[in-house]
Amino acid sequence: MAALAVQAWLLFLSLFVTSSSAATWSPILPPSFPLAVKNPYLSAWLPGNQAANLPSAQPEFWYANALNWSVIARVDGTAYNLFGVPSPEENTQSATVVNGSFTSTRSTFVLTAGDASISLEFFSPVSPNNLRRQSLPFSFLTVTASGRDGATPSVQVYSDIDDTWTGQSSSSTFNQTTSGETHVWQVKSNNQVTYSEVNQMAGWGEAVYAARADSFQSGAASTVRSRFVSSGSLTNSTSDWSAGSVVGLAFDLGTVSSSTSAVYAIGYVREDAINYRGTPYTGFYRATNPNTVGAASHFLDIHDDAVSEADSFDAKIKSVGESSGGSNYTAILELSVRQTFGGIDITIDGSTLDTSAPYAFIKEISSNGNLNTIDIIFPTFPFLYEFAPNLIKLLLNPVLAYLEGGTYPNPYMIHDLGSHYPNATGHDDGLDEAMPIEESGNLLILALAYQTATGDTSWATSHAALFKKYADYLVDNGLYPTNQLSTNDGLGAFTNMTNLGVKAAVGLTAYGKLTSQTNYTTKGQDFAEAIWGGTETTSDGLGSEVSSDTAQSYFTTTYSDSSFFLVFNVYPDVLFGLSTFPNATYTATSAFYPTVRGPAGVAIDGAVNWGKTDWQIWTAATVGASTQAMFIDDLYAFVANGINTAPFGDRYWTAGDSVGETAESFRARPTLGAHFAVAVLKLGVDVWEWAV
Repeated sequence: MAALAVQAWLLFLSLFVTSSSAATWSPILPPSFPLAVKNPYLSAWLPGNQAANLPSAQPEFWYANALNWSVIARVDGTAYNLFGVPSPEENTQSATVVNGSFTSTRSTFVLTAGDASISLEFFSPVSPNNLRRQSLPFSFLTVTASGRDGATPSVQVYSDIDDTWTGQSSSSTFNQTTSGETHVWQVKSNNQVTYSEVNQMAGWGEAVYAARADSFQSGAASTVRSRFVSSGSLTNSTSDWSAGSVVGLAFDLGTVSSSTSAVYAIGYVREDAINYRGTPYTGFYRATNPNTVGAASHFLDIHDDAVSEADSFDAKIKSVGESSGGSNYTAILELSVRQTFGGIDITIDGSTLDTSAPYAFIKEISSNGNLNTIDIIFPTFPFLYEFAPNLIKLLLNPVLAYLEGGTYPNPYMIHDLGSHYPNATGHDDGLDEAMPIEESGNLLILALAYQTATGDTSWATSHAALFKKYADYLVDNGLYPTNQLSTNDGLGAFTNMTNLGVKAAVGLTAYGKLTSQTNYTTKGQDFAEAIWGGTETTSDGLGSEVSSDTAQSYFTTTYSDSSFFLVFNVYPDVLFGLSTFPNATYTATSAFYPTVRGPAGVAIDGAVNWGKTDWQIWTAATVGASTQAMFIDDLYAFVANGINTAPFGDRYWTAGDSVGETAESFRARPTLGAHFAVAVLKLGVDVWEWAV
């Protein structure tokens, strides 16, 4: 029955795809195209169902807040709306969308407008080991025009934004600065509350639009756009803000035959980016670019270098995907990269601007907004482990510094560093969301990941007392977990949850390898023998056959349950060669998971109809080739099914009335670094040499 349901689902998808627009999409038409995605507050997307109507499309913040961002071109005196113009000016036409594509760093759309072919490239650089570059809170839009069929048209390009980018449009201030050849617009709400959010957008800071343009203008949208439509240029004048005002920048590309480009920088700047225990932390880049205008100008300076770096990195991701999982897997990886980094800020102490002690912060986007949640860092780590392991340390350092300050009262690892981003206030009251086994195991595994990838043993040594504390907590409490939550807190709390027992076992063997203490390795292996079940009592008298079914073919949800659970916590056991669980475990689960496959994939638990993409791919890395391909193909079918419009959801319905839909607004989360789990296991660490 399950196989027939899967076949019906795939048939539905094929019918949907063949009936879509005449425009073509490569590698797929995604749920949402990343446009400007650099951190939790610069996160602009285009729902995939609007891509075929790009000239009138409405871009969105990740939370689905509408953003106004328009692009118009004038070709031989005729104006064509290219993007984001739902209410066109008179005497304009809509350009024709030809195709759209994405790589790991860019989303590109090609349109025709009269005798011109015009591409819009939305480019968010990814450079996590170049902390200055990665911390810059900007993204590029490049508009490139060329002649069609030998024509040499005259082309001018215009683009504008407004105060929807601040999330607060009741009262704003526009400020224009010209520095050398660079024109910079700064758009700021007059209702600033530092470290606050308004519908998930930053309640402080300023939106920035910059370019080395030929002219600029602010004012009512109809006034500014009509000026460009009629003359191809702007007035170089500024008007005070009023409702519906825009800030525009225009280029005259002249007569074009081969490709000629206009480059814009869009950003959102928060000088005080993070509240770390009362100390303002600012973007790493501010050590060398202390003001916004200078930072925007520098960002435009590095455009060509960033493009070269992105060309190499995009090619690397494509090669990694193809060699480890094929074309379907490649598309998943390419769509995951920018979203992973869209949850991260890289910062330094704002009072000292000391670049020797940077901190990274990650937002638990779309679930509860926690800051530096350990079980958000944990699923993300496969990408970081392979390409940028230093970020594992930078994300954990502010947490460890807080814990070593001695004000967190609980004996187990903290869940997060703050209840809501961007406030890293800690939990001196001990009332964070308690996940004792989950987070204690996560920390030890993450520490091993960093040490294995870098060879740096000094970091773990410097935190030895803390790591030992949590390893000992697992020894005392890990095999029979009391009633508590796991990372899948939507399932609720359970006593003797199998996946937590597995986490404890793997966490202990990870700690044993981290510190070369074989007694912890042995303890973790004893836990594993008891959990999976065996014919003999383990060395310390623990019972046997705790949580597999009697035939030892799958893991159960709890030790007293018969329902299956997608036990993904074995992935680090395989990745790091810890030998916690016997090979028979992986042979058995590889055969079992296809038998419980739903119409759109394997659920997290036999009692629910939803799956988690991060844990599906972690599990896929531990099973045989055919079962691994099943997991990858199901995830590909979900992301390509044409049903969803939210940024890549990591939780979706695998069966039921809403099959194939993103579940409970799990959108734009940075956990998609998990999708690299298969590639990392097959290819190993390949720390990327990022440009300086």
